[in-house]
Amino acid sequence: MTIRDIQEEIVAEFSMFDDWMQRYEYMIELGKSLPLIEEKYKTDDNLIKGCQSKVWVHAELRGDKLCFTADSDAIITKGIIAILVRAFSGQPPRDIIEADTAFIDEIGLKEHLSPTRANGLVNMIKQLKMYAIAYQTQLD
Repeated sequence: MTIRDIQEEIVAEFSMFDDWMQRYEYMIELGKSLPLIEEKYKTDDNLIKGCQSKVWVHAELRGDKLCFTADSDAIITKGIIAILVRAFSGQPPRDIIEADTAFIDEIGLKEHLSPTRANGLVNMIKQLKMYAIAYQTQLD
């Protein structure tokens, strides 16, 4: 599946819920299914800067695909990073770099987050794309 296909799937899943409380609950469920980062990668180097909560992300190249694992100490934030990991993990770095993130707006996520969480979301996306740029450089 392409990044766009996965994003459309996520948008469809979120549109099944009538209100934001149900969507938050779903996000928390997604957080529980997140591919967890190994303890040895829970370092300051892997912390997303500018997040209110602690969010760790580790990236590694498997073949020509970039795979992410992550964790957070807050359940909503864990759900947010789970959505991003689902959208981008297992994809070629170039596709991640070029990926549109409008699906975040389509599910209404940014507008239902506190300003600090919305800022953290932007930083999470930025960090995933920075990993993709670094690994794409290695592939070129």
